Amino acid sequence: METQTPEGLEVTLRNGLLIIKFNRPSHKNAITVEMYIGLTRLLKEAAVDDRVVITALTGAGDFYSSGNDISKTLETFSKANITQAIDQSCDRVRDFVSAFIDFPKILVAVVNGPAFGIAVTILGLCDVVYASDKAYFCTPFTKLGLVAEGCSSYTFPRIMGSSKASEMLYFGYKMDAHEAKECGLVSKVFPHATFEQEVWPKLEQFVKMPKQSMMYSKHLARALTNEGLHKANEAEITRLKERLQSEESMTAVLEFFNRKSKM
Repeated sequence: METQTPEGLEVTLRNGLLIIKFNRPSHKNAITVEMYIGLTRLLKEAAVDDRVVITALTGAGDFYSSGNDISKTLETFSKANITQAIDQSCDRVRDFVSAFIDFPKILVAVVNGPAFGIAVTILGLCDVVYASDKAYFCTPFTKLGLVAEGCSSYTFPRIMGSSKASEMLYFGYKMDAHEAKECGLVSKVFPHATFEQEVWPKLEQFVKMPKQSMMYSKHLARALTNEGLHKANEAEITRLKERLQSEESMTAVLEFFNRKSKM
């Protein structure tokens, strides 16, 4: 793997466990352009790195991730041809999600706190999700005039059922960690006070298991669904491009920032 760490991420490799940490705690670990590109590259490198057995995603500070850094995205849009900027942004998201779909090794999300937007939807593409009992999950796409992303239009109904998935994706329902476990989005919930002390030793034990066996089992489990995931990703990106250029979405985003500035 390359030695340079992408801006906004912290990377550690120890004894087969690759830990990728969203590392912008002062911004609730919101995902920037550099982080999208960097994490996509890291996953592709880890996929072919024989030293990596398990990859874990987590966050620095109190948040797992607040999702896309909308302020940075709008700043980028304002400095470029809007259509071109939207196309480039959507291409980044497509590549980012594709890297999760195609990742051949075990991918674990260690959700240390609240997660929003695409930080939630990509959990459906992870193999195992461990969460602190202080974590909660929200996908406020409709409030921003946007649409489901991260293959959540495909994964969420299959994971948690149509009704609950609809409540999350259409209405921005906020789900706590225990309900997320009941719905199948989360594998196990740990007390926040002992979260770090319990999860990391568990993963350090798992990396000692036969790597090839785990990879083959994952391939068998995912072989029939990856085509559907890629189709969902393409469909979501096509609709996202249309939404980002719509007056409805632009108005919703501006209203969101106006409310935020008054808080």
